[in-house]
Amino acid sequence: MFRRRLAWALPIDVPISAIMPVTVDALLPLSLLESVRGADTPEDAEAEYVHELRNKRLGLSDTVYAEIQRYTEDAKKNRRVGNEKAVAIATLIGRRPDADMVFRSAGTRLARQMYLSVSAPRRAFLRFLPSFISRPLALGAGRRVAKRYLNGSLSRVGGYVMLAVPESATAGTGPRGVGCTFYEACFGELLRSLVDGGGAIEHVRCTDRNEGSCEWRAEWR
Repeated sequence: MFRRRLAWALPIDVPISAIMPVTVDALLPLSLLESVRGADTPEDAEAEYVHELRNKRLGLSDTVYAEIQRYTEDAKKNRRVGNEKAVAIATLIGRRPDADMVFRSAGTRLARQMYLSVSAPRRAFLRFLPSFISRPLALGAGRRVAKRYLNGSLSRVGGYVMLAVPESATAGTGPRGVGCTFYEACFGELLRSLVDGGGAIEHVRCTDRNEGSCEWRAEWR
């Protein structure tokens, strides 16, 4: 009700997000940090050099470790954090030569957590019920987790399922739209988990191309 009244009070060209800060689920920045740590963790053969590597690899730094602990605690308590914090982490990732790999790993990691947030009975129904029953259930579950964890909306459009994210935490954080691969990977992994499929992911709209929001689509089969 407050947001509705505020919208009437604002000039027509001023978005509510400019007044009320955007927040994200703590699992989103946590997935980014954990993927950085995973990318920077040495192989067993290098284990003896970990202390030296801590000074050279972001993912092994004490700062990243402390942030992972903090966001882990926030996630356990279902806390939300400022979107600008996730953007700052994504910006650091976007400067890395392996940014595409890290973003994709983080998106996949988050999607798996999103899927596990769906109740166990519903996950069982999605696996064993006939597709004409399980598909609507899967879409409903996808809508709920996309809204909660991605600030996004999931919809069915003809033979496609669409993911729209108006306030991306990773767009513009690296060259050639590399940050958007985070949501692309998350969308793809979520569909594979929910319906064991989904087809190739197509990035049809992008804020990096001044198209208002980021949107992806996949075949709904």
